[in-house]
Amino acid sequence: MATKVSVSPTSLIDQIVVPGDVVLDLSNMTNQTIKLGSGLRQDNDAISAMRAGKLSYCKPNKYWVEGSHKRYIPRPEDHVLGIVVDSNTDNFWVDIKGPQLALLPVLAFEGGTRRNIPKFEVGTLLYLRVVKTNTGMNPELSCTDASGKAALFGPLRDGFMFETSTVLSRMLLSSPTCPVIEALGKKLSFEIAVGLNGRVWVNSAAPRTVIIVANAMMNSESLSGTQQRIMVEKLLAKISD
Repeated sequence: MATKVSVSPTSLIDQIVVPGDVVLDLSNMTNQTIKLGSGLRQDNDAISAMRAGKLSYCKPNKYWVEGSHKRYIPRPEDHVLGIVVDSNTDNFWVDIKGPQLALLPVLAFEGGTRRNIPKFEVGTLLYLRVVKTNTGMNPELSCTDASGKAALFGPLRDGFMFETSTVLSRMLLSSPTCPVIEALGKKLSFEIAVGLNGRVWVNSAAPRTVIIVANAMMNSESLSGTQQRIMVEKLLAKISD
């Protein structure tokens, strides 16, 4: 049973917690209603972790533990990076790191018709939007936004793709801009696409920049914002020597 302790509601946010850790003390949070997400349980006034991961917070009042998962569970409107593994007359079969392959209808493109079906070879990397997820069925994808426009969706050519945990991908997509991306962007020119399924694509005219950016991102998961900035400064200092 968790022991009641005095815990500030902000002291552990974005920190790694393990099962049994008391992460919130409701007696110190008067006149507040909070929502508990996955990985947390309540025992009187003490909120404790049920699994290892990062304590996350979303305004105005939701807390949960984000586990460092390699497998991705698709959710509607998630943006993901998928790899084409097969196709037929109606769909492309796409690996999005989920429990099942996902379906990308051949018409799920801006202005898509039977006359202009795209041709993607096996291994093509795509930036996609999850449209539907029903239990026992393959998730459905699209290369358009909710208004039917291509926006940023579609094939990602050249560059380098690496796989990571879903925790890191969410961190890289956080708002305001993740410190490691902000620090890199001040000194280097590059493009990135981050999927909530734990895949990241990096591209730049300079191959060395791609390596630096990818390494910095992969090393940033367990670092605080300040530590991320220091790490980037050290990386950039080494290459300028």
